[in-house]
Amino acid sequence: MDRKFWLERWDRNEIGFHKDTEHPALVFHLDRLMLTQGARVFLPLCGKTRDIGWLLSQGYRVAGAELSGKAVKQLFDDLGIRPTREERGPLTLFRAPGIDIFVGDIFDLGPVDLGLVDATYDRAALIALPDGTRHRYAEHLTGITGAAPQLLICLEYDQSVMNGPPFAVDELQVRRFYAGIYDTTLLASEPIEGGLKGRCEALETVWLLQRED
Repeated sequence: MDRKFWLERWDRNEIGFHKDTEHPALVFHLDRLMLTQGARVFLPLCGKTRDIGWLLSQGYRVAGAELSGKAVKQLFDDLGIRPTREERGPLTLFRAPGIDIFVGDIFDLGPVDLGLVDATYDRAALIALPDGTRHRYAEHLTGITGAAPQLLICLEYDQSVMNGPPFAVDELQVRRFYAGIYDTTLLASEPIEGGLKGRCEALETVWLLQRED
């Protein structure tokens, strides 16, 4: 799952992972992050998710990172916002009041450029990455966000039936990636109606990650 794979998916508009509405789990569980009005939420590998518009409508500020410039252009078009553009080394920052989206490789994004965030919402980043990259991603995400609390959505299914992306990330993996930094709490585990891509049974799990005391 290299850069070329995802850029080509966006170029060909093969984005079945994109949903036309905000994710119900975000709406239902966001209060578990105990955010104050105006808090800044980071969305890694955000695409053009409708979750961003919903968060803005609720009075939160948003930061995001996305590989595809095409996705980010469509995001701002959908929001009806004209952003400014600023080159930040290997990244390009698209910015408007309340929203900062970095275009490029998330591993090139450092804590100074990202700035302070109050929480992370990972809807489809961890499960988009192959096994060999997930641990590196988890460490990087924790580092650039200062181990901010996190709402994490994962999938569980039999990968011998269907391979990803999205990939299966079970409880053992979540705890292995974030052990020693976060307390991990399973908030929900629900079967996906009709199965994953209509091909196999799957569970969608929602995790709350809070820094250990």
